[in-house]
Amino acid sequence: MSSPRPFSRLAVAWVIMPSVVILLSAGAAMAQNTSANYAFLLASGFLCDASDSGACPALAKSTQGDTYEMTGAGTLTPQKKAVIAAGTFTHKSADGVVLATGAWIASELVSFDSYGIAPGALMREGPAIGPLQFGPKRLPMFSGSMAAGGLAVFRIRLIPVLGLTKNATLQINCALGQVPPEHHVEGIRLAFEGGEFDEEVSGRTLFLLTRPGAVAAAKAAVPEVDTKPAPTEVQQ
Repeated sequence: MSSPRPFSRLAVAWVIMPSVVILLSAGAAMAQNTSANYAFLLASGFLCDASDSGACPALAKSTQGDTYEMTGAGTLTPQKKAVIAAGTFTHKSADGVVLATGAWIASELVSFDSYGIAPGALMREGPAIGPLQFGPKRLPMFSGSMAAGGLAVFRIRLIPVLGLTKNATLQINCALGQVPPEHHVEGIRLAFEGGEFDEEVSGRTLFLLTRPGAVAAAKAAVPEVDTKPAPTEVQQ
């Protein structure tokens, strides 16, 4: 059987990349309009700060020294083991040579362990998350969402621009809330057959606990204003 042609890989990349852009631009908004319990950001959106070089992308390293740089966004529903997520990746050798680049898509939510909510996380400034910002490269926050910590494990597919697709396991850790001592380092880990990147080097992550009914409830609480003019009383 002939090996996959470079053209087919490029075609796949061109199909996936628009989806990645959409997810990176509206990950939080997606959860507001669905039944998903959480939206999440992986080294993307308002987590990225030009003054903090370690925020984006997220970086995991192997014992051999090569690295995977990753970004992404999506939604997940732990009770249903459901996930919709995608992002980008770059594989580099220990001396910084790019070995592969492409997109990843989630195929399964293996597990999600919540560390609880962190109500003040989005409001404080500093290296933990940074100030809330808006703009073309920032994700807007929506009412009814609250910052939360947790550990999510996904099965994903790595789809390089050139080369063969790989199945992998991606672990995303957000160190907010009641964080277990063994998971105090925020970042990602990646594992697949023949490779394990188990050192979280850098990268910001965030889970957003969503309340899909909050917006509707808020609208329902606002009384409707009658804009029709009252009938004029005719004097006899």
